[in-house]
Amino acid sequence: MYRAAAMCAAAPGGGGRATRRLGAATAGSRVPSAAPRYSRRTRRVPVAYEAETRPESPGPKWEPENWRQQLERIREMRRHRDAPVDEMGVDKCYDTNAPPQVMRYQVLLSLMLSSQTKDQVTSAAMLRLRQRGLTVDSILQMDDATLGQIIYPVGFWRNKVKYIKQTTAILKQNYGGDIPSTVEDLVKLPGVGPKMAHLAMNIAWNSVTGIAVDTHVHRITNRLKWVKKETRYPEETRVALEDWLPSGCSVDLLFMDELVCRCLSALRVFQQHLNY
Repeated sequence: MYRAAAMCAAAPGGGGRATRRLGAATAGSRVPSAAPRYSRRTRRVPVAYEAETRPESPGPKWEPENWRQQLERIREMRRHRDAPVDEMGVDKCYDTNAPPQVMRYQVLLSLMLSSQTKDQVTSAAMLRLRQRGLTVDSILQMDDATLGQIIYPVGFWRNKVKYIKQTTAILKQNYGGDIPSTVEDLVKLPGVGPKMAHLAMNIAWNSVTGIAVDTHVHRITNRLKWVKKETRYPEETRVALEDWLPSGCSVDLLFMDELVCRCLSALRVFQQHLNY
């Protein structure tokens, strides 16, 4: 810039005009010392159709085809009430004359014993326990060996001895000897699963909180296509059924323990009868 200014100054007759033009150009291209700051935040321009958009209304809830007819068939088969669960189920194992708190504890123990065990075996084990006075205190005072001898031959009896002792101690310490009154707290107890918790709420607290699904209900409902897509575990089946099946209907399915689920061929016969 200095060289150009010098050359213009040296040019004959043009020094003054060139200098003025150069000065004006330099002044025009000079960057201000404090440039104004512009916000980079983009302003959202409202679009008309956005305000008019509404969430799609949910369609009709999925339910299996002909499930009402199938359920009515099940109820017809249940009319005689001749399944083992009707005579020796967990709702028949507690002492009806016991105080409510003791009764609820006995309901919970019968449910814990019933896992992987026939109703007849569970009923006999509960009867032997009741003959010794089945209460929270009596179980806590009983040694593990004696408890094991009494409940044998229920399935996995060694594990159940441990779970019964642990659960009973928790009930004594945290619930004053009573059982929890919510599914969330029941499933926190050792040896208590979702099916047991829902049944305990129904039998002990007279509250329907969900569908009780065991391996037999899981198998039957998958076979009948009562789930939107095939499920692998009973708890998965429970969630699928609760999406559409009235909770009271599960009671009609529990009798299948001894009558249907011995083999797949019997299951096919049962399905054919329902679809008849």
